[in-house]
Amino acid sequence: MNVSTTPIDVDWSRFDPWRIQALSHRLADHPLLQSDQLVALGERFRCSSRLFTFSNKAGAAANFDAVSQLYPNARTIKDSLRDITDAKAWVLLRHVQADPAYRALIDYALDPIQPEIERKDPGMYYRAGWIFVAAPHTTTPFHIDRNHGILLQVRGVKTVYVWDAEDTEVVTDRARDVFHARHDLDLVKWHEEFRERAHVFKLGPGMGVYIPETCAHLVETSDEPSTTISMTYSTKATRRDALVHVMHDLLHRKGIEAPAVGRRPLLDKLTYAAGSVLVAAHGVGSRPPACPSLAHHSAYAVAD
Repeated sequence: MNVSTTPIDVDWSRFDPWRIQALSHRLADHPLLQSDQLVALGERFRCSSRLFTFSNKAGAAANFDAVSQLYPNARTIKDSLRDITDAKAWVLLRHVQADPAYRALIDYALDPIQPEIERKDPGMYYRAGWIFVAAPHTTTPFHIDRNHGILLQVRGVKTVYVWDAEDTEVVTDRARDVFHARHDLDLVKWHEEFRERAHVFKLGPGMGVYIPETCAHLVETSDEPSTTISMTYSTKATRRDALVHVMHDLLHRKGIEAPAVGRRPLLDKLTYAAGSVLVAAHGVGSRPPACPSLAHHSAYAVAD
């Protein structure tokens, strides 16, 4: 592939969909990622669930799902985005693919690399975009995500700590079961000694990192404000993995302990087949509850 035609550059000879990897990009100067356009996007998203913010008093151990209630941002989203340097806050613009201009940006970035990704990880679907704007000295709490992600630094410098998905001392199999089944992070707990086990990336504009599904991560900004865009997607493999975890959670709640995902491949296949039947029958509202990406094979994530 001619890298001059792709906004995102990856060493495809080393690409493994389940391994963390550094990358580079040419999106830092894109007009849609500049401050004035982000303020305008925030205004279009006003009074929706697509805005999420908290004070930079939050630390690594804060529960990501509850952090906005525990550490509320005293400023409005609009004021925070306009003056993030002094806002002492962290702002997330969620599901930016719901906006036509930003959906086109995500396609512009992912379309050229989709064939390379699918050589090893077929079935890309459920694309989504997330834009993070953070004040200096702000921490994104330790957490995991349920899709593969491509994190691209646009403005400022930040340090990203990422842990291998198979590091069960950092995040247990049970924690992943609960997370996939109920999007519950209560079992994903931060301990300072985890830093020694992390892959550490110091990212400036034009730099990025590929983060596979449920690889725990923690982000810290430096002395300057930061803007980052993350582009996430699901594949056939992430769907299989997530659904087996969902079924393991169901079995656990019925008093049955299944081997860790990946330990018994044949059992995983049978579990996945059973889970697929449940999701097909009951959809997103099924028991066990399913992430929309398990029930919807749409090109873009459902913007809740």
